[in-house]
Amino acid sequence: MAANRPPPVRVEVLGPLRLSVDGTPVDVPGPKRRAVLALLALAEGRIVTVDRLVDALWPSEVPESGRQALHNHVSRLRGHLGPAADRLARRPDGYRLDLGRDELDVARARALLATARTTARRDPAGAFALLEEAHGLWRGPVLAGLTEVEPIAAAVEEYAQLHREVTDALVAAAVDAGQAERVLSCAAASAAADPLREPAVLLLMRALAATGQAPEALRVARGYRRRLVDETGLDPSPALGELEHEILDGTAAPQPTPSREPTSRARAGPEAPGGPATRLIGREQEVADLHRLLATERLVTLAGPGGVGKTRVALEVARQSGAAVLPLAPVTDPAAIPHALAAALNLRVTHGDVLSACVALLGDQPGLLVIDNCEHLLDGVRDLAGVILSCCPRISVLATSREPLGLAAEHVSRLAPLPLPHSGEDPTRVPSVALFLDRARRVRPGPPPTPAELRTVADIVRRLDGMPLAIELAAGRLSTFSLTDLCGRLDRSLDLLGGGTPSADTRHRTLRATIEWSYRLLDEDERRLFRHLSVFPDGVDLDTAERLAAGLGLRSDPGSALARLVDTSMIDARFEGGTRYRMLETLRAFGLDRLAAAGEDEAAAECVLRWAVELAGWINAAMATEREPEADAVLRRELPNLRAAWRLARRREEPDDAVAMVVALYEAIAYRDLVELRDWAEELAGDPALAAHPGAPAVLGAAAEAVYHRGDYRRADRLARAGLAKAAGGPGSWHCLSVLSVADLARGAYGDVVEHSLAAADLAGPHRENLGIAALATAYAGDFGQARRLNDRGLAAAVSPTMRSWGAYVAGEIENAAGHSEPAERHYLRAIDLARVSGATFLVGVATVGLLTVRATAGRVPEALGGYRDVIDYFARNGNWTHLWVTLRNLAGLLRRLGDDGPAALIDAAAGQAPDAPAVNPAHDVAPRPHPATPVPCRAAVLDVARQAIERNLSGS
Repeated sequence: MAANRPPPVRVEVLGPLRLSVDGTPVDVPGPKRRAVLALLALAEGRIVTVDRLVDALWPSEVPESGRQALHNHVSRLRGHLGPAADRLARRPDGYRLDLGRDELDVARARALLATARTTARRDPAGAFALLEEAHGLWRGPVLAGLTEVEPIAAAVEEYAQLHREVTDALVAAAVDAGQAERVLSCAAASAAADPLREPAVLLLMRALAATGQAPEALRVARGYRRRLVDETGLDPSPALGELEHEILDGTAAPQPTPSREPTSRARAGPEAPGGPATRLIGREQEVADLHRLLATERLVTLAGPGGVGKTRVALEVARQSGAAVLPLAPVTDPAAIPHALAAALNLRVTHGDVLSACVALLGDQPGLLVIDNCEHLLDGVRDLAGVILSCCPRISVLATSREPLGLAAEHVSRLAPLPLPHSGEDPTRVPSVALFLDRARRVRPGPPPTPAELRTVADIVRRLDGMPLAIELAAGRLSTFSLTDLCGRLDRSLDLLGGGTPSADTRHRTLRATIEWSYRLLDEDERRLFRHLSVFPDGVDLDTAERLAAGLGLRSDPGSALARLVDTSMIDARFEGGTRYRMLETLRAFGLDRLAAAGEDEAAAECVLRWAVELAGWINAAMATEREPEADAVLRRELPNLRAAWRLARRREEPDDAVAMVVALYEAIAYRDLVELRDWAEELAGDPALAAHPGAPAVLGAAAEAVYHRGDYRRADRLARAGLAKAAGGPGSWHCLSVLSVADLARGAYGDVVEHSLAAADLAGPHRENLGIAALATAYAGDFGQARRLNDRGLAAAVSPTMRSWGAYVAGEIENAAGHSEPAERHYLRAIDLARVSGATFLVGVATVGLLTVRATAGRVPEALGGYRDVIDYFARNGNWTHLWVTLRNLAGLLRRLGDDGPAALIDAAAGQAPDAPAVNPAHDVAPRPHPATPVPCRAAVLDVARQAIERNLSGS
């Protein structure tokens, strides 16, 4: 077996790119081929689509031979890999380079940093050794010669930040370990590289003080304070003064975590989980123990068999801590974990890497994240936890799983079953009995149990080994049996169904026997409905449950079968915001096992796909009517189930179902911040199986719309034109023409906008947004009368709240461009109100930008500045730079009128050089041409300049 194992591969990116196979260096010639290798390695095991590789290699214009050239480079790379060629695999939508964590130097650096952070307090010398190894992984300029490729340049910036974190941690660990003299030069170089970065200054001061150079440490502090005031006008944080006093007193002590920067921006926190429906019984000690553990440990996994109560205990810890909860039970695809985390953090991400946005939100704020039900996604959760521990130094993680995650930083806490009653003690005070009695009273209210009944209950909970889920299921049977009958049937059922694999945990076998026993109490119709409901990871509403039951051809009434499943606790009914039926994850896993055993799994998959296609079609139709808000709510609620259906569809050779879903969800892709749907459209557009499909034009149009919202209107134009060529005037033409018109608008080609928009309106009718797009271009070109006539035609036909919001927004833009501020403001406010009702978050953003220009022009400076602050934060958080550049340009115009010319010039210079900045909108301020000597700041610096200017002018207004 060992002889067939592929040889090890190592890729090093923390310096000039290097590849070795089985310990032998391999030369990879040519900048394009080296860039392909770097891009695949930077993905760290994720698939890189062909489109992304092509766009990265040829950002301006892809040559006709571009894709073939890419395939040739990949083929040559396989040759370079030699006996490890299988590591570079082709997937339907791209390529994947399989590298272990120790085979990529940057992954190794992150892992060493994460481990060191968890051990620094109890073993500073060990942490120092780990960090020395991590620091030594940097060999020189990162990916030298490849930084003209934009994704590689972005990674270089990311790794520079990682290098700063490793350096800071190394200096802190050295001081703690009494090895400060070994890092003095490193600390000095770090502080010199960024003289205004306070954490580096504080660490240098500590290292100097620890080596007996207190006067020099105080001199460093004075120099930093002077530079900070001179260059930014800010004062340092209190930590600097506190450290100066400690050095003067001779009491300077090492602190593992440097203070925050002198300025920081408050970020919205996650929503705390809601309270559970029933009280937690018998777990007070476990909850208190977890609180104590989390005070010293960064990662705690609450482990134990299914049904032992891990989720319930973790939710109580979260409730008491105000923590965010990431429930993974509905998630079936590891790639969806970042999206689920974003939802748990109440974060909307419309552009860029979702996990990076989540990490940025968590930042260095103290807090707790609970990740629930990890066992079916161990690899994905392990990666997620590693990133959070590495990048969010003050966040702790509490995970629940049937088995440990397997991370070095992990502290595993085993959750035992509830205590069992012993002879001679009051059984009502024993948690397992108290739980049974509490749940039994909900099923069969009545007088307190007699001593004989208590003895029977004690016998039941002993036979169930104190497992909370088993106890709750058994108590639920009291709706059908007397206590004595229940005890007798449970005993017989355990004898018949107990056992399982010899290595399985006894309590787990008992729990499965209890579920099996509950399952066998159902009639065949109820069992079949239970099995088919288990394929929905996030449950179903009443209508879906009844339609599913009817589709199965049950002999009994579908409503009665559903009610029976609720009564027997096989499914749970919730009534907040509409009736919803869900299964406990253990029960759902049992149902899936039974589904496969019955040979029904393929039929159930077909059922889910049929449901998803029908639901997407209904959402599409309803979004064109006054029922749009309802459709929006349904879409957001059913997204976990649609996600599961999407993955089923993508595993099939024929793309019919995937095409139907993407095309039907075009409206959501265009107007809502559901970035996952945009990912689906792009993924499907890159599938070779789509080429001959009749739905290809509409899919390409949907992908073009998705790309437009990511800020790449040039690529959106290419995709839309490709779709239009395939459509040849047939289905899908409208989608492509619509995207072409907004891409035209972004580049200021107003004549093309009108041509494409009117052609689209001829296909779809006047009720869509196309007449409004034509009106925008006409207004920006200066013909306000014709613009009003075009938009009035669209508004008269508009039905859905989003289309009426669009018409109101366009009316606001026309009046704004014409200089009529009062009616413009009314239209913008109307657009925002309607968009909020419909869930069209994109329209809320763009209409707010227009509203702020009106208020700024009217001299309502504080309102405008405060609004710009919020909108800039919104677009920055979502990564939508096309609209962010518009907002920043408008802010620059206001700053110029306020006499704040410096920041305005910097913003205009950056926008003028940005490839994703649209043409200047004449409805708002026209940015002057920046002076050639004006420096062009990076994007992060532009945002800092804008925010500081806003705060400065707000404080002075």
